[in-house]
Amino acid sequence: MPSETVADAVPEARAQERAAERRRTLGQLIRYTLIGGSGVTLDLVAFLLLHNWAGMHEQVANAISTTLGITNNFILNALFTFERRDRIVVRFLRFYAVGLTGIVLTYLLFLVFTDALGIDANIVKVGSLPLVLALQFVLNRKWSFA
Repeated sequence: MPSETVADAVPEARAQERAAERRRTLGQLIRYTLIGGSGVTLDLVAFLLLHNWAGMHEQVANAISTTLGITNNFILNALFTFERRDRIVVRFLRFYAVGLTGIVLTYLLFLVFTDALGIDANIVKVGSLPLVLALQFVLNRKWSFA
C-alpha cells in the first residue's frame, strides 16, 4: 500500500505545481498590465503633447513617446512583475528590442490607417495599444525576463 500512496502523491504534486505556476503567471500578467497601463498613459500623453501640441510628425512623436513608456515599464517590471535585477543591461536591451516591435507594429498601422486611409493618428495610436501590450507580454516573459 505505501507504494500506491507514493505513486498517487507524485501526480498530485505535479498538479499542484502546475496550478501554482498558473497562479504565478496570472499574477505576473495582472502586474504587467497595471504597469503597462502606467507606461501606456505616459506614452499616450507624451505622444499627444509631442504630436498635437508641439506639432511633431506622428512617427517621430511615436518613437519618443514609446521609448519613454518602454523605459518606465522596464524599471517597474524588473522590480515588481518579474523581480529580476540581474544582467540589467542585457535585460533592458532585450526589453527595448521587444518594445521596438511595438514601435514597428504601430508604424505599420500608421502607414495603413493614417497615411493610406486617412484615419486620425490619435485613434490609430489608441487602437494599437491592446495588440502591442499582448504581444509584448509574451515576448518579455519568454525572452527579456526568462
